[in-house]
Order: sequence, then structure tokens, then C-alpha cells
Amino acid sequence: MLLEIRDLKVIFHTIRGMVRAVNGVDLMLNQGEIIGLVGETGSGKTVTGLSILRLLDQNAEIIDGKIIFDGRDLLKLPMNEMLKIRGKEISMIFQEPKAALNPVIPVGDQVAESFMVHERITKSEAKKRVIEMFNRVELPDPERIYKSYPHELSGGMAQRVVISMALALRPKLLIADEPTSALDVTIQAQIMDLFKELVRQFKTSVIYITHDMALAAEISDKIAVMYAGRIVEVAKTEEIFEEPLHPYTRGLLRSIPDVKRRMKTLFSMPGEIPSMLNPPPGCLFHPRCPDKMEICERKVPILKKVDEHEVACFLYG
Repeated sequence: MLLEIRDLKVIFHTIRGMVRAVNGVDLMLNQGEIIGLVGETGSGKTVTGLSILRLLDQNAEIIDGKIIFDGRDLLKLPMNEMLKIRGKEISMIFQEPKAALNPVIPVGDQVAESFMVHERITKSEAKKRVIEMFNRVELPDPERIYKSYPHELSGGMAQRVVISMALALRPKLLIADEPTSALDVTIQAQIMDLFKELVRQFKTSVIYITHDMALAAEISDKIAVMYAGRIVEVAKTEEIFEEPLHPYTRGLLRSIPDVKRRMKTLFSMPGEIPSMLNPPPGCLFHPRCPDKMEICERKVPILKKVDEHEVACFLYG
């Protein structure tokens, strides 16, 4: 087991009150495994990823839980130890590539910094390693790209630079937060093919954060579905698509366009994710659930094993 998250709870202190962004997440990831963390915007996916690296905003607070990475509880480590882990053992690809790069420093120098800080090598040696990585991510004319600033690159090129930075030190764990959402469809497909090839080559474990079930299916060994700060279903990718158990998972799958059905309109789940300032009692999905029962309005379901799935729903058991 490479990563185990147990009962993670994260709150945000705001002027309107306390927001329970992550409310009891349990997640496990094996060495070399790729898990898709899927859910609507506001479900807590990104906060879960940032919590692993302890990169949350100042108004955020982890109030409970454990994040066990390679035998160490990251939440108990002093910050100087976390700094050694960031980039070297755990890396993250952020949603907007150009926002992740410093606009006033050439991109090659930014990637080289990872090698210089963690491996204590000279700048010339680091440059050789960066050029090698730029070739691995199929950037044209790596020498020119090395000297370029972020604003001189296209979105696809910037994302390739960010991927090379994240994988430069061959981390054990990579957290990818919707890395292709800012790109057009053609470039997105190219980046996804490159991403899949590199993580398999480097044998890196991945948490792939996305709202797109179809995209998660392309890359993931298993999928964890998240709703309103909780994991509601976990299973192998083929199991999720063949027999989804949770009503929310079924709704997400029905929302995927299918040209074979020739649907005139796409399915859309009624309602929206509840405000985590004042969430409803019981199961947080019950106001939108077509299968809700009386117990759903009173009690919170916990993840339980059902066949090859883990699911948090009173329809089972």
C-alpha cells in the first residue's frame, strides 16, 4: 500500500461560517496503481489532493484523519520534511498550466530547479536533464523551449512543460488535477496519450482528478466517486461502468454522451451539490436521489463492501 487516507476532514473558515469541504474521506492506492477521483465541481476532489501535499489555503484546517504515505503520516511530519517530499516523492499537476509556471522565469530554469534542489547537481547538469525530459514529453526544439517564458508557449506546450516538471524526479505519487481541462479536444487527446505512456514507463502511482467519467475510464485502474466531501463508491473501472451501484454514480454515467443512442437531449441530474455551510441531515445526496428512503434523511451511510464495490448507500445491506 503506497497511500492510505483515513477519515480525512478539512474545513474552511469563512466570513459566512465554517465550510466542511472534505468530511470523512477514506481512500487507498497501491504502488503503480492509477485511481480516478471523479465528481462534480465542489465535491472536494481538489481539496483532497491538496491536503496530501499540505498545500491548502491559510483559512483551511485539517481537523481529523490520517494520510499515510509510504509508511509515514504526512499530517504529522514537520514542514521541513514535507518540503523534501514535495516534488521528489509526490508531485502535482495543476488545472491551468500557465498559472502553475512563474511568468518571469524561463520555463527551463523552473524545471531545472527541481533537480538542483533535490539532487544537488549543477545548473549545467540540470539543464541536460531538463532537455532530456523535454524530449520525453515530445516538445519541439527543446533548446528553444528551455529559454522561453510561459506566455510564449501554447497551452499544450505549457502542459507538456508542467508534466515534465512533475515527472522529472520520478515521484512515487502524482496528483493530476484535471490536467487537460484548459485544452481543446485535439490537444487534450495528445496530452492524455503522452501522460498515460509516461506514468506507465515511470511506474508512478496516480490520483487523476476529473469531473469526466469517460476521461477517467481512459486512464484509471479503478474509480472513486466523490460527492459533497465524501467518497460514495469505489470499484475497478470496468465494474463501475458495467454495474454502477450508487444512484449518483448511475447519474454521472447517464450524463455521458452516447452517439449510438442518438439521444436528443443529455441526461442531467436534478438539483445541485448542497451548500457545505449548511448541509442537509443524513445522506447528502438524498435531496436529489430518485431512490431515497426515509432512513436517508436521518442517517449518513458509510462505505461498505458490496460484491466488488465499496458503496455508501442504504440500498445495500
